[in-house]
Amino acid sequence: MRYVHTMVRITDVDESLDFWVNKFGLEEIRRVDNEAGKFTLIFLAAPKDKASAEANRAPELELTYNWGSDETYKTGRAWGHLAYRVDDIYATCQKLMDKGVTINRPPRDGRMAFVKSPDNISVELIQEGDALPKQEPWASMENTGDW
Repeated sequence: MRYVHTMVRITDVDESLDFWVNKFGLEEIRRVDNEAGKFTLIFLAAPKDKASAEANRAPELELTYNWGSDETYKTGRAWGHLAYRVDDIYATCQKLMDKGVTINRPPRDGRMAFVKSPDNISVELIQEGDALPKQEPWASMENTGDW
């Protein structure tokens, strides 16, 4: 058995790709438009996973857009979050903030932070290796909203 991907539904392709690709830094691997089913699947991978994902050996994030749907997607208590390791938690959070992304749970501990996608998907950022030394403004930054 092998884990393949996680699928999340999106309501706006352009807005979602702006977040996941332009701001968050994932890369589009492939896209499938299904005329009969009236949906688009967009597969994304983290840069360090791209080659493995293209060879179908690494997990991917699948964004699913249902054409013409006005359904409001809700997440239940059973759903938690997606998680990505980053090389520098502070630099990553600053880059996201500079692009207009709210840091819902700042990396006060130098190890972990949370943001949300336009479709309210909670995303955890985890420092690769050991936690970085605490530093301002992160150490005293308050939470914003929920995560």
